[in-house]
Amino acid sequence: MELRSPKPFTFQGFSDFNAGYVGVLRDWGVFLDGVNPIARTNIAPEVGAPAEPSLYGFSYTVPSTLSRKTFVVAGGGELPEGSLDPHDVVRRGETSLDALREKARFVMGLMAGRIKELGVSWDEATVTEIYTVFNITPFLATEILKPMGKGSIHGVVWHYSRPPIVSIEYEMDLRGVARETVI
Repeated sequence: MELRSPKPFTFQGFSDFNAGYVGVLRDWGVFLDGVNPIARTNIAPEVGAPAEPSLYGFSYTVPSTLSRKTFVVAGGGELPEGSLDPHDVVRRGETSLDALREKARFVMGLMAGRIKELGVSWDEATVTEIYTVFNITPFLATEILKPMGKGSIHGVVWHYSRPPIVSIEYEMDLRGVARETVI
C-alpha cells in the first residue's frame, strides 16, 4: 500500500493513524496467522499534498511461471525496526549533509535486512524510491547506488516528500517486479 498524507504526523498521531489502518485490515480479513502481511509506505508530499490521507498506489501478486522472484519492501526511515520512540531517530533534529548521509546509511541497512529476510537481493530490485526534501546528490552514488549492486541500473525515484513522522527526514522503499502498471 502506498499512502499519501497531508503532512507528517506526530509520533502519537502516527500511532493513532496506524490503529485505524490496522483495524481496517483486520475487518477485511487480511491478517495471516495474526500478522499484517501488507507492506506499506506512507509519506507526505511537500508540494501537492492531499487534503486527507489517501491511497496512492498498491501492489499485489498473482501466480506466475516466471523464474524471477518478485517482492515489495515496506517503507522505512531512520528509526530502528519496531521503535516509535522519538529518541531513537538517527541524528534526530539534524539535517546537515553529514547527518543525512548517516541517515541514508542507516536506512540502506534497514532495507538490506528486509530484503535478506525475503530471500532476495538488491540485484533483483527494479524500483527504489527515496522520500526526502533534502539534497541527497552529494552521497547518492557512494551511499545508495553502489551498495545497490546491479539494482542500481534502474536508478532511484526521488520524491520531494517527507516521511510520515515529524523529525524523520529520510525514507526509502523498494520492490522487484516483473510488471508495473500505472493507471
